[in-house]
Amino acid sequence: MLPPSAETPTTAPPSSDDSWMSLALEEAQRALEHQDVPIGCVIVSARGELLARAHNRREIDRDPTAHAEILALRQAATRVGRWRLDGASVYVTLEPCAMCAGAIVLARVPRLVFATRDPKAGMCGSLENLVQDPRLNHRVEVTEGVLAEEAAGLLRAFFRERR
Repeated sequence: MLPPSAETPTTAPPSSDDSWMSLALEEAQRALEHQDVPIGCVIVSARGELLARAHNRREIDRDPTAHAEILALRQAATRVGRWRLDGASVYVTLEPCAMCAGAIVLARVPRLVFATRDPKAGMCGSLENLVQDPRLNHRVEVTEGVLAEEAAGLLRAFFRERR
């Protein structure tokens, strides 16, 4: 038997998906500072390097396109010096809308990870599945449900305060 300090942990360490989504949730919290819908996004390179992080800024910027995903895609493209984000993974706390799903496809992002579905506007499986539409020239691998309860709880609390 191993000494207590050398025993195998009883729970598995969090996956890298959990870690990156935690960072996206931190970004989502920042949107609350200016009364915006708490959605956060991070983009990670194939080597595991953080390329971008953003949160919704529609209210403070007075810009209908200032979604977390759009802002993060712009940052990542600037960081890598090209519009194609080959090898990158996008982590976002809410299923992307049509605009953001389209931008993810156009940026040639190979992988999308989102926390919770958006039954009213989600275009990655809820209303449609734009990111995997076979008519397009690029399809995105999708993983959903990473830290879903945390993200959904943040959104529920935000909208409960506004009712």
